[in-house]
Amino acid sequence: MKLPTYAGTLEDYALQGDPLTPRAPSVPLTRTAFAAAHVVSDPLAERDPWQGRPAVDWDATLRFRENLWDQGLGLAEAMDTAQRGMGVDWETAKELIERTMRAAKVHSASPRVACGAGTDHVPPGDLTDPVRIKAAYSDQMEAIEAAGGQIILMATRALPAIGAGPETYARVYDDLIAQASQPVILHWLGEMFDPALNGYWGGASIEETNQIVVDLINRNAAKIDGIKISLLDQTHEEAFRARLPEGVRLYTGDDFNYAPLIAGDGTHHSHALLGIFAAIAPAASQALEALAQDDLETYHALLTPTVPLSREIFKSPTQYYKAGIAFLAWLNGAQSHFIMPAGFQSSREITHYAQVFRLADQARLLSDPDLATQRMTQLLALHGIDP
Repeated sequence: MKLPTYAGTLEDYALQGDPLTPRAPSVPLTRTAFAAAHVVSDPLAERDPWQGRPAVDWDATLRFRENLWDQGLGLAEAMDTAQRGMGVDWETAKELIERTMRAAKVHSASPRVACGAGTDHVPPGDLTDPVRIKAAYSDQMEAIEAAGGQIILMATRALPAIGAGPETYARVYDDLIAQASQPVILHWLGEMFDPALNGYWGGASIEETNQIVVDLINRNAAKIDGIKISLLDQTHEEAFRARLPEGVRLYTGDDFNYAPLIAGDGTHHSHALLGIFAAIAPAASQALEALAQDDLETYHALLTPTVPLSREIFKSPTQYYKAGIAFLAWLNGAQSHFIMPAGFQSSREITHYAQVFRLADQARLLSDPDLATQRMTQLLALHGIDP
């Protein structure tokens, strides 16, 4: 078939085939791995997609999660991958968490599920001081714990918006961590994922910010499971994780450099809380299985080809990466359409989707090449391209 290129041309592309077969790991994994999953829309029920609550295909959404669990992966639920603050409101996220936790409790793998708590149910104009921000967090934390989920304290746009300094972050986070009944996961999301998070933690430099976060973790180590860092900076993550107290995990959110970070340097390694793992689940699961068997050759053979795919999906502007996750789910038959909450599928261009198609094939991640080809052809035709 002919696919568009970034040079503005059409080039022939022949599929390589040889897709990986999804399966459960044969041994216990030595890395904790959360895949952050998206929400599948129900286009027939959608009304006012830019303003109203999104219509969710709950059956397809839960089937997608069960497929991840079947492959030995944990789930990061209701995170930014699910379009929190970008099409999915808190009421929808709350229902998503409740439905997911009911499904997780009866799944044979007894999967781990951690859920994002934020402040997005309160209008930004009402989050004018730390007390209100903390109260908003508390509402969502209580809902997550009532459903049986572990809490991820998502980065909130509200604290940078009020110009919070280090002391304010310390006060808010200390109180929230103390409130949680179980250890929480902290969430450090860079401005490349959300420009409104620029300056998070209140430090004047990266060195000062590192110290603020390390101090927070040291004060609360008994109540912190780990911290997810999404700064797309391998050197920073490696240096930061070496400073963590024993028992506190570093969950990489680096969708550019996850392969070496998870493998580790012989002394320290990262665990995973990644949006890309939902899109590359067979490769991720089977690579982690190989790592658990000390088979680094197979680990890298499986995971290294997924890195170019991930870098394309998470290219700048990075916050639009969710479209690539849903696109691969459609190509692989996990959903019957390529429609997203708030019409988010339009956030990327056809050339991007063509490149994702190529790279997914080369990473052995088009599970049904014939179906993927048929659906890619449909998308090309929609853009006036005759393949």
